[in-house]
Amino acid sequence: MKISTVIPCFNRADYLPIAINSVKNQTYHIDEIIIIDDGSTDNTQDILNKIDGIKVIKTKNLGVSHARNIGIKESKNDLIAFLDSDDVWTQDKIEKQVNFHKKNFDILFSHTGERWIRDGNRVKYPKSLKKPQGDCFLQNISTCKIATSSVLMRKSIFDDIGYFDEKLKVCEDYDLWLRVTQRYTIGLIDEELIVKNAGHKQLSASIFAIDRYHIYSLQKFLNSEFTDEAKQEIIRKCYILIKGAQKHQNQEILEIYSKVLRNT
Repeated sequence: MKISTVIPCFNRADYLPIAINSVKNQTYHIDEIIIIDDGSTDNTQDILNKIDGIKVIKTKNLGVSHARNIGIKESKNDLIAFLDSDDVWTQDKIEKQVNFHKKNFDILFSHTGERWIRDGNRVKYPKSLKKPQGDCFLQNISTCKIATSSVLMRKSIFDDIGYFDEKLKVCEDYDLWLRVTQRYTIGLIDEELIVKNAGHKQLSASIFAIDRYHIYSLQKFLNSEFTDEAKQEIIRKCYILIKGAQKHQNQEILEIYSKVLRNT
């Protein structure tokens, strides 16, 4: 099984070498490492120029979805693994996933558990984010429970369901995993095989009213076998947004999601 690893990055020069080394040091050989520099303005390119054995694609700053999509389309292998530039893999992460897929040929998508680190200390993982497996669309409908850096999947899935939605600034992972879990059985290696670093500047933490993006994604399922469940979740998230808008006197959000609520 030959694997292409896709790593998008934007101004993460301090983290990027560690992420790349965690790919190179896998006990299972990674055939292709693709770095998509999403218009970095720091010394990312200087760092990348010193690293051998990687393919670098430089683009304008068009967002993580565009960067990942470029990497997927440029990859040469049928198995795609993702790694965010501020995350790392444990040394045997890919080996354990490959062994899983060799025993479960019919499963085309797998992910793993994760460990969170902030300021050098381990952060307790919320029970509400318990990792899903099997036919698990409904397990993922409330929030994103699949870490992108943990995913190993067949490239053919993108031909079936489409790519990361480039209209989304954040929650692009939530959006794609809903489309995946709608159609595919999900495999889980229930071990902490990735390490996520928290506490530094992260895009999702700077986005106001993040449920707006969840609602956008859920609206894609209003004419599916999950119509009722999608409606219920949209309604729940609208109430959350409306309550927050009232508290902060945000008339725009209040009007938009009161209208969505009436029309759902």
